[in-house]
Amino acid sequence: MTRSHRRRTLAALAAGATLPAWLVGAPARAQPGATQEGYRLLASPQPAPALRIEVLEFFYFGCPFCRELDSRLASWLKTLPDDVVFDRRPVIGRDSWAPLARLHYALLATGQSARLHGRVYDAVQAERLPLGELDAAAAWFEREGGEPARLRAAWQSAEVDARVKQARVDTDAYDIQATPSLVVDGRWLTSSGLTRGVPGVLPMADRLIDLARTERARAGATMRPAR
Repeated sequence: MTRSHRRRTLAALAAGATLPAWLVGAPARAQPGATQEGYRLLASPQPAPALRIEVLEFFYFGCPFCRELDSRLASWLKTLPDDVVFDRRPVIGRDSWAPLARLHYALLATGQSARLHGRVYDAVQAERLPLGELDAAAAWFEREGGEPARLRAAWQSAEVDARVKQARVDTDAYDIQATPSLVVDGRWLTSSGLTRGVPGVLPMADRLIDLARTERARAGATMRPAR
């Protein structure tokens, strides 16, 4: 799939379109780029931590399916074993998505992301607040108990600039074609399109974590590139 095609697909999904789906099944060994039941193996595996299995959530605050997944994540994260680490990456499928990616990284910089991540979905999708605009984001941040000057400083910082640029790179490097997507150990990707809906995403992620653990035991963790 070309970059322009992938970005059109992401934009359609954010608008509420559905993607082809596959039945959820037990993970099996696959060729790079091949789609299995409920997941696919990345054609270009990405670096992953050497000692822990990484799960990355690729999301967009304007995506209703991401909001639905977020409502399920809190309880799922409490069940993760010690050898698994979780992180989030905003997707930039088109230029208009970049401001909300900037908001995510600005919240991280202020230390308020964990508290407010879910509330961003509510503000953007239910209240229709234009949180991709700095003034609106600062006013909302103050309403939520934050110090608007801190958000403004983070929003305009070189660190956040760099992270937004990296989000564009990651969107392509991880071949993100739909939101939400979860990438396990830099190799296996599942999404609500591949699992026939959001309820299947986390169970498939659990299966892929087990697969990653088995593969690591077989090959040895030292065979994986480390960050």
